[in-house]
Order: sequence, then C-alpha cells, then structure tokens
Amino acid sequence: MTVSEYHPGEIPAKPGVYVFRDRFGNVIYVGKAVNLRRRLGNYFQPARSRNGDPKLRSLINSIADWNYEVVRSNDEALILESRLIKAYAPRYNILMRDDKRYLLLKLDMNEKFPTLRCARFKAGDNARYFGPFPHGTALKSTLEYLLARFKLRACKDENPDEESCKRCLKRIMKDCSAPCRGCVTEEEYGKLLESALEVLNGNIGELEAELEEKMRAFAAEQKFEQAARYREIISNLRTVFSRKNRAFENPELPGVPSGMAAVEALQERLKLAVPPRLIFGFDISNTFGTLAVSGMVVFRDGKPDRSSYRTFNIRSVEGIDDFSMIAEAVRRHFSRLLAAKGELCDLLLIDGGKGQLNAAVSVLYELNCPVIPVLGLAEKNEEIFLPGRSEPVILSRHDPALRLLQSVRDETHRYSITRHRRRREKLLASSVLENIPGIGDKRRQLLLQTFGSVAVLKILSAQQIYERCPELGEKLAGNIADFFSAGRS
Repeated sequence: MTVSEYHPGEIPAKPGVYVFRDRFGNVIYVGKAVNLRRRLGNYFQPARSRNGDPKLRSLINSIADWNYEVVRSNDEALILESRLIKAYAPRYNILMRDDKRYLLLKLDMNEKFPTLRCARFKAGDNARYFGPFPHGTALKSTLEYLLARFKLRACKDENPDEESCKRCLKRIMKDCSAPCRGCVTEEEYGKLLESALEVLNGNIGELEAELEEKMRAFAAEQKFEQAARYREIISNLRTVFSRKNRAFENPELPGVPSGMAAVEALQERLKLAVPPRLIFGFDISNTFGTLAVSGMVVFRDGKPDRSSYRTFNIRSVEGIDDFSMIAEAVRRHFSRLLAAKGELCDLLLIDGGKGQLNAAVSVLYELNCPVIPVLGLAEKNEEIFLPGRSEPVILSRHDPALRLLQSVRDETHRYSITRHRRRREKLLASSVLENIPGIGDKRRQLLLQTFGSVAVLKILSAQQIYERCPELGEKLAGNIADFFSAGRS
C-alpha cells in the first residue's frame, strides 16, 4: 500500500508488525505494535511530518510503500520484528541493529545423553532447536527447573572425569540422574528427555497441576517463601511454554507473497506445467527403526488442509531404513488413490535427499501412476532435489517459493513426530499397566480414557485415583498407587 491509501478504519486494532519501504523498494523501517491502527495512525498524521523530531520526519517523508502483518500476541510481534530487522537491516532501526537475538533452546541428538541448552544462533549442526523465546530471564529460570525436575544433565562435559563426578552438586542434590556414572541406561534417560520435550511442545497441564499442589501444600504449612518460589515457577512456565503464549515458528513476512502468490512463484521457479495448487508432503518418524510412522500432509492453494492429513503405521520394514519406509507409505497412499480414481496432487514433496526422492519415484513408476512432479527437500542447506538432476536447486532464503516448500516440509515433520509420539505413548502405557495385578484389557482402557496417560497416574494418591474412577474400587486404586510408588522409591 502507498501512503495515500492509508485508511484508519481498514487497519485492525490488533497486535502486529509493519514494514515501511522507500521508492526503490528497500525496507527502511520495521516496527511492532500492540494496536496496529493506533500505531500507524501516529505516523500518518499530517502534523507528524512537520513537527516530529528530525529522524521521524526523515522516516515519514521517505515512506513510499508499507505493509502490515497481524499476529496473535505481542510475543509473536516481538519475534517477527526481530527476524525482519535481522533480515533487512533497515537504516532507521538503530536500536536493534546490534547483534542481539532472542534465545533458542538447543538439543543435540548426536550426544549419548542429550540435554537442553540455551543458544543464540541456529547452527547447521543437525541439532533440534526450539524457539525463539522473547522472555530470556523466564526461559533461563524455567530451563534450570526443567533440568532438575526431569533429572537431565546440566554439565557441558558429556564424559567428566572421576574428580568432577565426585564434586558434582547436581548429582549430590539428586537433581541429575547421573548418566555419566551409569546410574540410568540410555533408554531410561531417553524417557526422561521425552517427558521434558512434552513440556516444550506446550503440554504443561500435568506439570502445572503438580507445581500448584506443592505450592498449596507449602502455603498451608505457612512456608510462604517456598510457596512463592513455586508460584514463580508456574508463572514462568506459562509465560514460556503454554500454547496460548507460544509464538509461531515460521511467520510469514509482511509484503512477501503467500497462498496462491507463493504457489505461482513455485511454479515459475521449478518450471512446472501447472500451478502446484495441491501438494502432498511425506515424512518418516521412528525411534531407532521401531514404531515407525509416516505422516502425510496436504496443502491446497498454499495453505494446510488438515482434514486431508493421513497417518501410515509402517508394517513391512524392520530396522532403520527410511528409504523403504517412504516407499511403503507412498505405495499405500497412491495405490488407494489410483484404485478409487481419487484426486492426484500437483506436486509431491518428500522430506529428505536423493535417497528418499528416488524411493518415492520408483514406487510411482511401479504403480503406473500418471506423471506428477516430485521433489526432495533436504533440511541442512534447503537443497531441492529433482529426479534426473545431479545438482540440487538452490533458492534464496527469502523466496516465497522456498518458503512454501519449507512450510510443507515443516508441517509434515511436525505431524509425523506427533503421530509417532502418540503411538509410542500408547504402547508404553499399555505395557506398564499390564504389570499391575488386577488390570486387564477393559480396565487398562478405562484408566487411559479417564486419566489420559500413565504420567498422570504416577503422581496421584490411591484416594485421588478412586475419586476420579470409582469403578475400579478402593482396593485396586490402592494397588495402582502402590505400584507406582514402589517404582519411584
């Protein structure tokens, strides 16, 4: 929009980010606002260009074009503003032109016993990153609590010497499971890590309940300092990780085409015969080759169509073999589509490199599927692999075509991990409950329907279990509580 097209009534009174450009199309200023209508009105008042300070007058007189993007919260606006300033380095953004960045959480899965650490930059090291988080102090405090709560190692050295182990305060205070001393196996440590990652993914309800119970208990005993400490932990936990406050990870940039504009850009970049209005994305998630799941997501006109998502529990592949897993998932889905004469996609995206791409292409050839464009998107360098081409296609990081492909890939990855985690949790819950005397198939299902997960059962007393599920009877509720109590001791 040009300055002359400014109409206050058309701008929402919501949080967002705005971008000003000069007559050459260069970004000259990026700002955020809790109320876009009010903030932009401050710039476009006629008196501002005459009576404002010299910097403001210079900025306003340089604006030839502007855009805005509405977001869900002030936190999202902070993050998007920071990203845009880093990307464009506008000359009027003096205050944020240092190299400060919001904190990320890093998880290096190459370590034998991975742990969570704060990081400023997303390095190309195949580690998992969460964030960014605009509330740095709350994040650090919450991370310290989570490491102690789930007994994850907090040390930088994965293999400390004997002397360091003896002096480790975390081990002495029992805030660490001490994997370096062999106190837990890799599998046991992995379960602790998974519990912590659930919190990072926004599932904080159980932990909130646990903390509130402790806070109330200390308050009842008039131990107000301890109660206040838990109140602060709860507040920080909600600020950083609750789903309401979590900022989105892949915001669209104001002024950058999205939806059909991105679809058309993708058609142009890849020289496709038709616009890829219907895109399928496939990815694999598994735990060392077990409980493998393939998630398939669907994008229509550049936007997710969640009602069309599909999950494939991998059946025919044993061990770690992503190529064969991708082949099975693609074969099962396209076999059904072809048999039912269903709608084929305009583009098939495979999360991975040449190996995964070739596996998918081979399956489509075996099925005599009509020719559809297929590509592989490798995350490390965002390389686009196409059949029959030895060299990948590299697009600009700001290209809307690449951003659309990234959105499909990231959504496929997220969906696959979520479905795999649910499958694994269901299996673990069933296997644990089978060890409790008196629990058969019907009662196991009743427990899972009532409490949602074994993690909730573990922290409840016999009385609490009985009150929430009286069908069990007091005796069996006591047996369940005793079983998990013995496991904690």
